[in-house]
Amino acid sequence: MRKSLIIVFLVLLFDQASKIWVKLNMSIGENVIFTDWFRLHFTENPGMAFGMEWGGIWGKIALSVFRFFAIIGILYWLKSLLKKNVHQIAIVSVSLILAGAIGNLIDSTVYGLIFDKGLTYDLASGQYIDYHGIAHLSTDGYASFLTGSVVDMLYFPLYEGYLPDWIPFKGGDYFVFFRPIFNIADTSISFGVALLILFQKKTFPKD
Repeated sequence: MRKSLIIVFLVLLFDQASKIWVKLNMSIGENVIFTDWFRLHFTENPGMAFGMEWGGIWGKIALSVFRFFAIIGILYWLKSLLKKNVHQIAIVSVSLILAGAIGNLIDSTVYGLIFDKGLTYDLASGQYIDYHGIAHLSTDGYASFLTGSVVDMLYFPLYEGYLPDWIPFKGGDYFVFFRPIFNIADTSISFGVALLILFQKKTFPKD
């Protein structure tokens, strides 16, 4: 249990510290370039990991509620694993997934209440609207409970350039790999799932 608590605490600490710093110091779309293949690119998304979204404002609320119940399920799963003699990789993996889920849920539930600016949904146009300038902490908030937007900033454009003409369909097009922008919580979830897949025979033996 102690190892799980440490993992969850550290992931949440770095996740929330990075998001709050970006939110209070960068404007939407602003870049901080470290190398050709790594930069901070501040964006917000109302939906799932890696910038995906679904269902407008009601989809956003449904996703936040789903995250809440998913966290309860993961907690129950982790508790059951701790009672069994499972490999430590399983404990670490599920702890990482739990931490990531909590990290993004905090954005959805709290950020709309404590920041004065954020990505908001416009009922008239049925679209999310960006904002200008840098956000500040405020008790007024920019969105209601469960409808805050998730802060993303990690961007790894490992390759940018025009594809060779001989490539079918996409030849000559400008191409970026890896395009998604994400955060530490997304990374924690992805890494936890990857560990479970890679070491499934060791973590969950058939016997």
